[in-house]
Amino acid sequence: QLQASGGGLVQAGDSLRLSCTASGRTFKNYGMGWFRQAPGKERKFVATIDWNGGITDYARSVTSRFTISRDNAKNTVYLQMNSLKAEDTAVYYCAVAYGSGWSVRERDYPHWGRGTLVTVSS
Repeated sequence: QLQASGGGLVQAGDSLRLSCTASGRTFKNYGMGWFRQAPGKERKFVATIDWNGGITDYARSVTSRFTISRDNAKNTVYLQMNSLKAEDTAVYYCAVAYGSGWSVRERDYPHWGRGTLVTVSS
């Protein structure tokens, strides 16, 4: 089971760090991803990381502002979000991939956690 946390209400320009912790099983051998769904919009890819953190990829809208990382000893993946903008407002979801690699496609993630709401006021 996955649980995302760390969301909240912040002002534009602030930072937040989201965490996604797995319980009940280990995901250290699997790629992980973050996606987000803004109000009234489809869920979209944000960031992904392979099983050992060696490869990451980001949506263009967050590149240079967001950083995905993982701590396999803690069975946790993080999303550091800096310079937040109003358009980053969304429910953020973490997900576990089918395999050890990274992916930007939702269909490559069979396991999803509950989301955490990030609201950025301008």
